[in-house]
Amino acid sequence: MNICDPVVEGVQVRQVQPHDQTQWMHLYRQYAHFYGVPMSDAILERTWSWLLDPMHPLEGLIAESAGQRLTGLAHFRACPEPLMAQEVGYLDDLFVLHDHSGLGIGQCLMMNIDAIARERGWPLVRWVTSDANTQARHLYDKLAQLTSWVTYDLDTQR
Repeated sequence: MNICDPVVEGVQVRQVQPHDQTQWMHLYRQYAHFYGVPMSDAILERTWSWLLDPMHPLEGLIAESAGQRLTGLAHFRACPEPLMAQEVGYLDDLFVLHDHSGLGIGQCLMMNIDAIARERGWPLVRWVTSDANTQARHLYDKLAQLTSWVTYDLDTQR
């Protein structure tokens, strides 16, 4: 599946493949750095193993330029929504390399996730982002509806 053209010429969106590991790790380290989240080889290896495990719910898409350089990633999964008695999509991560930002790659990744959600009958795809992530929020405001929900994290390791 590649729903990019004519949005971004020369960019292909596809599922992650085993040969993407090195470039994916580079992208994911940059994503973690952007959000100020510590990253380790153990986290990278475990997340990568989830992406390649057909029995694990986490799935990954990557955006690849014509030169076979990975320029963006998206991780998503099915998530039960009890109030709807249906599965919905949940977007965990979306990232585009800084030097490719603003070219439509994020929109391309989102269009592919939207197509997957429609194929699977998910009535919606949900995600959270930082309030300060203004560039991503500009894209999200064009594609989706901002909700009034507030997100909390309960630190069980305290």
